[in-house]
Amino acid sequence: MKTLMRLSTVLTLVAAILISGCKSKQPMPTGEKEVSVPCSGPDFFTTNKVFRANSIGESMDQVTSKKKALTNARNELAQSIQTTVKTVTDNYTNSRTMDKRESLEQKFEQLNREVVDQTLTGVRTICEKLVQTKDGNYKTYIALELSADDLVKEYNSRISKDEALKIDYDYEKFKDTFNAEMEKRKNN
Repeated sequence: MKTLMRLSTVLTLVAAILISGCKSKQPMPTGEKEVSVPCSGPDFFTTNKVFRANSIGESMDQVTSKKKALTNARNELAQSIQTTVKTVTDNYTNSRTMDKRESLEQKFEQLNREVVDQTLTGVRTICEKLVQTKDGNYKTYIALELSADDLVKEYNSRISKDEALKIDYDYEKFKDTFNAEMEKRKNN
């Protein structure tokens, strides 16, 4: 009987916690309702391991809706990568003391554009949802991802082929700078 009473008490406590947890959500302001967007939210944010981007494309044509979503997501991904690598490059070149800093920064900028263009071919689709609207249009929700490690490896490969950059380049220092920048993204 005591065991049954304890079990009953534990179940009541668990139920109370669950019910109070549901009630703790803030009510929506009057006239507003929450919208759930497929392929978006915290599971689709950039982390310290991967770059991620998502987008929506809408069209009367199913294929065109997907192309729009893919193009928008790829552009967002490219901008995110370029911004991160620009910060890494600035931090990396500022931490290195050399007479050729301006030349090195220009070469990194050019390399950045080339690597981003080439690396986007390695992007993975991590979520794709196709819906048809009440108007009969097609809407594609899509989320893309690119490994941060793959990006750093591609930079290393490209820099190693450029004799002028290779002289002033320290892979471990560049990778450490890159990882520090990605760690900041994780904490945002």
